[in-house]
Parts: sequence; C-alpha cells; structure tokens
Amino acid sequence: MYGFIGNIGPWELAFILLVALIVVGPGKLPEVARSLGRAANEFRRVTTGVRKEFQDAMRFDDVQNKTTTTSRSTATYSTNVSDDENVNNNEDVSNTDTDSSAETENKTTEEHNP
Repeated sequence: MYGFIGNIGPWELAFILLVALIVVGPGKLPEVARSLGRAANEFRRVTTGVRKEFQDAMRFDDVQNKTTTTSRSTATYSTNVSDDENVNNNEDVSNTDTDSSAETENKTTEEHNP
C-alpha cells in the first residue's frame, strides 16, 4: 500500500502526518495537502514528458542512423551496378573491335584471294 513512497512504513507515515498537523494546524492542513498533491502531480507529468521526449529523440536517432546506413548501402550497390555496367559496355566495345578486325581481315583476304 505504501510502496510508492519507498521504505516508509505505516508508523513513519503516521508520525509525519502528526508533525504536519502540529506545524501547519488543522485548518490549513487540507489546503497544504492539496497543494502538495498538485505539485507531485505536476512533477510526475513533467517527468513523463521529459522521458517521452528523450525516448522519441533516441528513436529518431536510431531511424536516422538506419536511414544513413541504408543510403550508404544503396549508394554502394548503385556504384557496384554502375561498375558492372561499365565492364559489360567495355566488353561489348572490345567484342565489336574484335569483330571489326576479323571482318577487315576477311575482306583483305578475299581481296587478295579472288
């Protein structure tokens, strides 16, 4: 029942209330208790808000890091694909050069050997 307070037991809580009653007086005790309750509620609300903002910021950083990593992977993949296309284009050009050379040799051979 008193677990939210920490290690304060029922006798300690009764003693604190008795001291508060003596110090504040019976007339103002409900008003002081109400203001303490509001302050505790506001503190809890602010703490929850800060915790939520921190968790959102951490999630945003995680998403941003994953996006950056994915972008780098995509850029690397695109570079590799471009390199492969360049290699394939170079092979096509060298095959064309080889084919042209072979055709030229065939024409030269046909011209010399009618």
